[in-house]
Amino acid sequence: MSKPQVGPRAADQTVRAALLEALRSPRPLAALELSSIVRISQREVADHLEHLQRSLAGSEERLVVEPARCNACEFEFESRDRLSRPSRCPKCKSERIDPPRFRVTAR
Repeated sequence: MSKPQVGPRAADQTVRAALLEALRSPRPLAALELSSIVRISQREVADHLEHLQRSLAGSEERLVVEPARCNACEFEFESRDRLSRPSRCPKCKSERIDPPRFRVTAR
């Protein structure tokens, strides 16, 4: 997969503003992709995404989350509230999990 054509974050741009700009791409992005675009650690991305999700609640946009999926048994983590990647599948106990993907769309 190729990265979206988003340049590095400007010095005067906040992390969340850069994250929001990256999330407006047509292709959903995983936390690892977002962390490389915005230049923060992958662990920080989930915290910023939760804040963005709350911030967008009163706007014309919303954060769309494509749930994580187990590669072994195709279990989909639909009811998971946390935005971070699950460590293993509750059904088959596999640790081969595709991470959740995110994007921002209009309501």
